[in-house]
Amino acid sequence: MKKHIPNIITLLNLFSGVSGIVSAMNGHWELAFWLMIAGAGFDFFDGMVARLLKVSGPLGAELDSLSDMVTFGVLPSIIMYNMLLNSPTPIVNYEIMDVRVFPLIAFAIAAMSGLRLAKFNIDDRQTTSFIGLPTPANALLIGALSYATYSICNCLEFQQFISNAYFLAALSLVLSYLLVAELPLFALKFKNLSWNDNKLRYIFLGISILLLAIFYKWMYMAILLIIPIYILLSIFNNLSDKKNKH
Repeated sequence: MKKHIPNIITLLNLFSGVSGIVSAMNGHWELAFWLMIAGAGFDFFDGMVARLLKVSGPLGAELDSLSDMVTFGVLPSIIMYNMLLNSPTPIVNYEIMDVRVFPLIAFAIAAMSGLRLAKFNIDDRQTTSFIGLPTPANALLIGALSYATYSICNCLEFQQFISNAYFLAALSLVLSYLLVAELPLFALKFKNLSWNDNKLRYIFLGISILLLAIFYKWMYMAILLIIPIYILLSIFNNLSDKKNKH
């Protein structure tokens, strides 16, 4: 029984992702966002539980990738597709058999998420860090963005900007590129608790906790800031490492 516990947690991630897809397709973006958060929680804990119970295996790794593809690949694509479909921006819409072509740009995210997850499984460089934007971070950014488009905060100009179809299409392509880019990004994996070895991680966690505390009523706003900060800190760290080597 013990060996099945991590896989059950992984299946809860998959269940969250499928439920999120149904929610997003029915226009319940807030629920889809929270189901994505739940999926991210299950994704975090399944590996931790497997290591604690010492029951890691190839089945768990494959199941984890399949679940991540649904929750962090297909779900954010569905959300982005619906955002493009419902965007108030007047655009020229070509149709093929009554299917609007322009919103299909969103599914580049699903395609690149699949490639990202496949590369991760065979890339031994990603044991302690990431190469390319992790799929959960990408998905949470998109989920938070969808939540922000209809939130109750008095930010009409902001909402109009992020619901612009051309902005959403460009963002889809940029995020798709970042998923598979040869961009080193730090991971929140601690080998020890020393400051010198984990300075960047502690700084990022401190900033994240502060933003979550400030925007405790609007978590989506915190996430919209945390993910770009994560990318920028990683780029700054890469540049600093290159400078030190020279």
